[in-house]
Amino acid sequence: MKVIFLQDVKGKGKKGEVKNVADGYAHNFLIKKGLAVEATSANISALEGQKKKEKKEAAEELKSAKELKKQLEEITVELSAKSGEGGRLFGSVTSKQIADALQKGHQLKVDKRKIELNDAIRSLGYTNVPVKLHPEVQATLKVHVKEQS
Repeated sequence: MKVIFLQDVKGKGKKGEVKNVADGYAHNFLIKKGLAVEATSANISALEGQKKKEKKEAAEELKSAKELKKQLEEITVELSAKSGEGGRLFGSVTSKQIADALQKGHQLKVDKRKIELNDAIRSLGYTNVPVKLHPEVQATLKVHVKEQS
């Protein structure tokens, strides 16, 4: 019997796959537990429609990530922090502070987890910070840390 998997089933198939399985296994386990549905023409066309929708959403997400990349690379985030001798900061500038500054100063919402700081910024001056907006899109954000007056 042909079934369409609704969830990943270990050793049998992944979500969205159409596979041929034993009738008893399909009726008594997969369909009963809601892991799969019978592969009728209506269900197959619904699956294709869903795949098209997901593909379209992924394309829109990529497009918006590219637009955000253009915006991020044009701006410089200004942050101020207390510092000691030689431009060393008391404490550090974290990705959360950068995300908050983007939100307040430029009305751009970027998740702090997407800002990829290897180590927190601990000195005054300009720093280029990579921001991973999408698996295929990475922007570089300029962060200027100046001394707090």
